[in-house]
Amino acid sequence: MKIEHYKLDFKKALVAFAERLRKYVATETGEWSVKGFIDVYKNIYTISSDTKIVSKILEIHIFPQIIQFAEEIGYNIILAEQQNYYPDLTFVNKKDDSIKFAVDLKTTYRKKSGISSFTLGSHGAYFKERDKQKNIQFPYNQYLGHFCLGIIYTRADDDVSETEIYRVEELQEEYETKIKKIGEREVTTIKHLKSITSVIKDFDFFAAEKWKIASDKQGSGNTANIGCTLNFEDLKNENGIFSQLGEEWFDEYWMNFGSATMLKNGKTIKITSLRDFLEFKGRTDLLDKITKKY
Repeated sequence: MKIEHYKLDFKKALVAFAERLRKYVATETGEWSVKGFIDVYKNIYTISSDTKIVSKILEIHIFPQIIQFAEEIGYNIILAEQQNYYPDLTFVNKKDDSIKFAVDLKTTYRKKSGISSFTLGSHGAYFKERDKQKNIQFPYNQYLGHFCLGIIYTRADDDVSETEIYRVEELQEEYETKIKKIGEREVTTIKHLKSITSVIKDFDFFAAEKWKIASDKQGSGNTANIGCTLNFEDLKNENGIFSQLGEEWFDEYWMNFGSATMLKNGKTIKITSLRDFLEFKGRTDLLDKITKKY
């Protein structure tokens, strides 16, 4: 009961934190408050809209807020020691270091048909061997909960340049010389920093337990990564394919994904769908608990 109390409190705090992040990263018009990089001469270099670059800068942007949040709720943060380690952030209770929560930061952008896909971590070694510490900060079974803190944004129009250099008059001193070129690149002078169009805008944030937003499909090519639902309302409301079945079914399904086999229509197939898995386990009585849209 004590463990469940910690988990509920942590989740409630994380959801509230996600809701307040929008005001931190966006201007009053909804644009990203980060406009570019500045050098010592006060030249502003606009940011590329490349998703990897945007994701990394977003993580850097919100990290001070994450540190403050952890302090507010009485936790220390341990960062992943290596790039391919899970999770991005380990929250450790200051009074009881056996209380740990895994939080992965995920960023993605809207498309005409929903959002671009992202993954929820591996279903490989550390997921299956939960008392081992391969590619994970602490063994999987030491975490009381596994969460995703997500950021969804809209890319700015395609005509936004990724290579502009700006001089902003409100940042300049009267004695400073106006530079018209840096190398072969023109420098555009503008009056206000807000005049620079941000490469992303219209943010939504969510916090959810990983198993509740997972899909039954892999998230990326041939890598052993768990996919997720691609609808924002389902992410926010934790309405994934396993949400009515429970975490135990999520765990067992993904531990056996692609390795368990069954006979179907006279052929031996690898099990890569939740419906097939429930049939394989003799639990067709649970099929109606699969969220309708799946």
